[in-house]
Amino acid sequence: MRGQLAADPDRRLLNRARRRVTVQVAGAISVVLALFGVMVYCVTVSDQSASARRDLAAATQHGSVAHPPPCMWLFELRDGTVQASPGAPAALPLRTALYLAAAGGGPQVTQAELAGQSYLVRTERRGDVATQAVIDLRYQAAERQRLLRTIAAAELAGLLAALLIGQVLARRAIAPLGEALARQRRFAADVSHELRTPLTRLHTRAQLVARQLRRGTDPILVIDEADQLVTGSRQLGEVVEDLLVSAQFRQLRRPFVPVDLAALAEELAVAEAARAAAHGVTIEVHRQGLDAHTVRGAQSALRRVISALLDNALGHTSAGGHIWMTIVGGPEVVELTVRDDGVGLDPADSERLFTRFVGQGFGLGLALVREVVDGHGGTITADGRLGAGAVFTVRLPADPTAAPHRPPPGDEPAEPTEPADHSDRSGHSDRLDGSGRSDREPERRF
Repeated sequence: MRGQLAADPDRRLLNRARRRVTVQVAGAISVVLALFGVMVYCVTVSDQSASARRDLAAATQHGSVAHPPPCMWLFELRDGTVQASPGAPAALPLRTALYLAAAGGGPQVTQAELAGQSYLVRTERRGDVATQAVIDLRYQAAERQRLLRTIAAAELAGLLAALLIGQVLARRAIAPLGEALARQRRFAADVSHELRTPLTRLHTRAQLVARQLRRGTDPILVIDEADQLVTGSRQLGEVVEDLLVSAQFRQLRRPFVPVDLAALAEELAVAEAARAAAHGVTIEVHRQGLDAHTVRGAQSALRRVISALLDNALGHTSAGGHIWMTIVGGPEVVELTVRDDGVGLDPADSERLFTRFVGQGFGLGLALVREVVDGHGGTITADGRLGAGAVFTVRLPADPTAAPHRPPPGDEPAEPTEPADHSDRSGHSDRLDGSGRSDREPERRF
């Protein structure tokens, strides 16, 4: 799985874009958080400084040396004697500042480093006394350290949250791009698969016409083959038109019309006759039941369903093999089975066959067939055994307005020759399921 992801350029492109968006979103959120933290720190430091200066001014003007405010000491120079608050550090006061204030100097505020400690000092004259208030800055420094640690923790948590938010936003932002790339890949795969069968059919028919003309065959005898080329090219144009419409709209919606499923099967059997003959395979079509074989749907889409089933059978049937297409009309359901005596399939793979790109070559053709059948309100199943052939069954709602089918009088119904128990195949490409029945009606060989 990892190798497959690494080998997918679109997946790598999406992963790079998702990582880039995640980093950009996380980086933007982290920068915002960092700026907010710096702003909080600066405001806190400024408030601390302003508060300390206000407290010092109040203490020098109204404080008592014997009872100073908390975390503060007061000193007075009175008649040449310095009085200090209880517990004042030995390095204090700043005597020079006291003497200057006593001599008539104005108030001054300084920050002093004494004995490894930081102090904020305010000195001024209060009446006849020079007063000095000192506040210890260690508590403010400790508060700033706690604030820095809190901001760092918040920044780290914010970064982790930003990464998660960035990843979620990146997934949502990249999801439309991934969906567009997936639709592009799916459309390219659908185009290649849908065009392969009609192009192969046209190429085989054109080779046959060219070979007959080179042998000197009368051109009049080649008219039928040329008509088949014209029909095939028209049907190829319908496929291209459907693909173009499906590329423009999310779902192809066309008005449903009555479609004779048996006539479509016979038409495609004729179209594939040349390729079947080249492979040494015989195609037989059987109509069964007295009811009409008409359903309501998009004729071009139903034609592609039968074409894909027939192409699948041809791809898995060896020379000398047989393919039987049986159409059973009923009052409520029309059933189409495509049975062959080819390589068969593993019954365990019968459901996986209808999944896109499962295993080695499974799924695309049959997945497209299932999409069309589901869009027509029908079902498709697969059955078979390895080495014993495969059978695919499509069941579609019958057209309630269709008249019952009556075989022409005097026709002797023949028993269709089918193998007793045939099954699907295992591993190359797609197959459709079916249950063979044998009512009585003339068969057609191609």
